[in-house]
Amino acid sequence: MASAPSPPSPCYSSTSCSSVIAPGNGRPISRPSIASSSASPRRKPGPKGPSWLTFIAQAKDSLWSVDLFRCESILLDSHWVLVVIDVFTRRIIGFGIERGSIDGVSVCRMFNHAVAGRPPPKYVSTDHDPLFRFHRWLANLRIREIEEVKSVPYAPVSHPFVERLIGTIRREYLDRVFFWNAVDLARKLEAFQDYYNDHRVHRAIAGLTPAQRAGALRPAPAALDHYGWQRHCRGLFELPIAA
Repeated sequence: MASAPSPPSPCYSSTSCSSVIAPGNGRPISRPSIASSSASPRRKPGPKGPSWLTFIAQAKDSLWSVDLFRCESILLDSHWVLVVIDVFTRRIIGFGIERGSIDGVSVCRMFNHAVAGRPPPKYVSTDHDPLFRFHRWLANLRIREIEEVKSVPYAPVSHPFVERLIGTIRREYLDRVFFWNAVDLARKLEAFQDYYNDHRVHRAIAGLTPAQRAGALRPAPAALDHYGWQRHCRGLFELPIAA
């Protein structure tokens, strides 16, 4: 015999709680007191420290992180982008782009295009996306003699560097520009890669650019009374340079 459903729990505001509690308590209770006592305690932030990936990435090209994201063109066509980042230097290795739906073969093609002409790393970190479990993907890594490292399931914070990069690409670039097709998207992402690697400084690596972290020389400092402006990504970003 099925039991009758239980009535929903009442939801009281601070005003209604005050009116209910005050008669039985013998004296009025202020609304701020009710609100402060019923508020859920906030979780204290835990200690901030290096990600577990930094213990693997002890040198340039020792660990790359790989992930996928999707964006839409001005014609509302979906495009998948595979991004590869070197964890130690924070530089973008490359992008792979496919229009429409993708599968394991597409992911391998995108990865090979993104890393073409570069020496392979020792490790590659990926999340638990089913696309990274295809036999073709695993065989591609085995042929390249790359060991795969998996992030913690359902925890994007365990894959922080590439997730942060994807957010930066969306927030600072793709949310502000349009693209027509895969060719146009590839051209614009290449321009952002040059800006990100060679000119955009990062607080996490002591104010250096990824290229400088990888061994490139620092540019000449600009004097405050004599400098110019260098434009990047068709004028979307401007940075001061020595004149």
